[in-house]
Amino acid sequence: MILSDKEILAEIEKGTILVEPFDRECLGTNSYDVHLGKFLATYEDEILDARAHNKIKNFEIPEEGFVLQPNTLYLGVTQEYTETLAHVPFLEGKSSVGRLGIDIHATAGKGDVGFCNAWTLEISVTQPVRVYAGMPIGQLIYFKVDGQIERPYNKKSSAKYNDRSEKPVESMMWKNKF
Repeated sequence: MILSDKEILAEIEKGTILVEPFDRECLGTNSYDVHLGKFLATYEDEILDARAHNKIKNFEIPEEGFVLQPNTLYLGVTQEYTETLAHVPFLEGKSSVGRLGIDIHATAGKGDVGFCNAWTLEISVTQPVRVYAGMPIGQLIYFKVDGQIERPYNKKSSAKYNDRSEKPVESMMWKNKF
């Protein structure tokens, strides 16, 4: 079941959901709107290797915005730092963003119980589009969990995305053993 606005507020009050900064105006009927942070990144190499640590170049979105180009993967980040200690968070794009041809995630829309960080966005576009730091970019939806959690994400020694960052984080696939 998806949490309603009142349930999200109750969980924030209990401390099982944290959104920093929190703005009551961003709370929807059953979601919370998040915004594009000021940093974007692109990979340094044209060919990425799943077994290698692929380096990224971070840059700040200028005041006049930045034009995203098709055929380029941009890593973005939410302005909001979140903690979800008892629910499964899902990040979805806002319909207004989708109608501009912007996808905010390729595959990673679901977080784990215990995810504590800003969200790295996997941004691609269908045509050139100018984006701005602080623009609404997505919405968090929270699902109830059935049963007890053995090890929340933030307690796993194998968790690759626990280090708090206000910048996008590159793929850590290279840390997997395969």
